[in-house]
Amino acid sequence: MRVLLAGATGVIGRELVPQLHEAGHSILGLTRSGRGADELREAGVEPVLADLMNRDELLRALDGHSADAVVHQATAIARPPMLHRDLYPTDALRDEGTAHLLDAAALIGAGRFVAQSFFLGYGYHDHGPTPVTEDQPFATLTGHRKTDRHMRSMRACEDQVLQTDGIDGIALRYGMFYGPEPMTQRMADLTRRRLLPAVRPSGLTSPIHLHDAASAAVAALERGRAGHAYNIADNQPVEFTEFLTALAASVGAGPPRTVPAWLLKPLPYLHSLMAVSRIRLNCDKAKRDLGWHPAYPSIHDGLTAMAP
Repeated sequence: MRVLLAGATGVIGRELVPQLHEAGHSILGLTRSGRGADELREAGVEPVLADLMNRDELLRALDGHSADAVVHQATAIARPPMLHRDLYPTDALRDEGTAHLLDAAALIGAGRFVAQSFFLGYGYHDHGPTPVTEDQPFATLTGHRKTDRHMRSMRACEDQVLQTDGIDGIALRYGMFYGPEPMTQRMADLTRRRLLPAVRPSGLTSPIHLHDAASAAVAALERGRAGHAYNIADNQPVEFTEFLTALAASVGAGPPRTVPAWLLKPLPYLHSLMAVSRIRLNCDKAKRDLGWHPAYPSIHDGLTAMAP
């Protein structure tokens, strides 16, 4: 297939480009900068210079191009989010950005669309010991203004992709990303300097290595069922305390200090992620439908592979 990739120079995009090529697909890569265009050319990608959030510019840049599918991996997260407002640009990419890409899909003749969604759409709370499946309510509003802004964006993304006529749409509900990328490196640096503590009580998360996030996108592109969402995470949910301890060990540092969870309340998004949310993702549907399995079944496997 010929694939239009949004987020082509992002952390998943850089993992996805070689995997798409290895699977025999060709790529049009969206980028906003000449530097990004040069990077894409070196990777064997045809660059398209346009801002995803500028619909008219995007459609002008794609005029005359054609593709079979669109893969939406665009985010705007350059550092670990501490406050809810740190996610507002990514909320916009999920909402308006998805709408612009669907218009682009119609222009270039793409009939298939794979979108990045996120596991916290199930809710920033304790989901108990039973793993969460795709049948659970997703992006339900809570009455919390700032959290609901994220929920509306995830709902808008999925509704548009899964319900647009003429589009075989698939949504990937990724767990918490980690891997050889700036955010993980920043967290590792903070743990090394003992500036990012573990908390008690600790939240529980379902991680996914960037390599495995990319391989799931390739599998969804080729085998995903239209109108369906898939949970994508590794096989071993972990408490944040365990994640930070493993991250510290991977860079040769001692265990992080442990503090009461309430100390994170001045950083409300980080508090809800690290101390409140407990989500175990069930990924059986992806394994069954997509034939997908993580190359790194746990954070310990993934972090070991990253070690110098």
